[in-house]
Amino acid sequence: MRQLTSFLDETLEAWLDVRQGIIDEVKNIPPQRIDFRPTPEVKSVRELVQHILEIAMLMTGELTRPDTNFKRHPWPKMIKQYAEAAQRAQTKRELLVLLGAQMRDAEKRFRKAGDLAMWQFIERFDGEQGTKMQWLHHGIAQEMYHRGQLATYARLMGLEPALTKKIDSGS
Repeated sequence: MRQLTSFLDETLEAWLDVRQGIIDEVKNIPPQRIDFRPTPEVKSVRELVQHILEIAMLMTGELTRPDTNFKRHPWPKMIKQYAEAAQRAQTKRELLVLLGAQMRDAEKRFRKAGDLAMWQFIERFDGEQGTKMQWLHHGIAQEMYHRGQLATYARLMGLEPALTKKIDSGS
């Protein structure tokens, strides 16, 4: 078990747990079902995972800068700046590889920025002030929300979600 020595350590451990859950849910979905969407107006599995990656890449890029500014550019330009790789990933395998690689990169970059930098105040998207740490927690919560969507998608495909399998097996 890794020794936790800071709030940033605990936060990154929590994010790693959520991300592993997303990876497990994606692994649970057959490759031929990657474009499944419950209704025409919602994202497919692939699009949902691409979205998770886009937000994580943008969040990592901005929060680890000394001059964080989520209004630096319009949203589409910010996504393009940080997350083109998410759109290039099309297959289940490519998405899984990128989910792991992006998390490793994020952990490295947040550790390099350091715990103290995460307590810097920034202007949030809504114009209010908050800390980088709180925005990181917001990003983790966003991933957990989408993990739940993936589990629901699995149920709609007649699959048992990965988390349910894990709980039932006692591991």
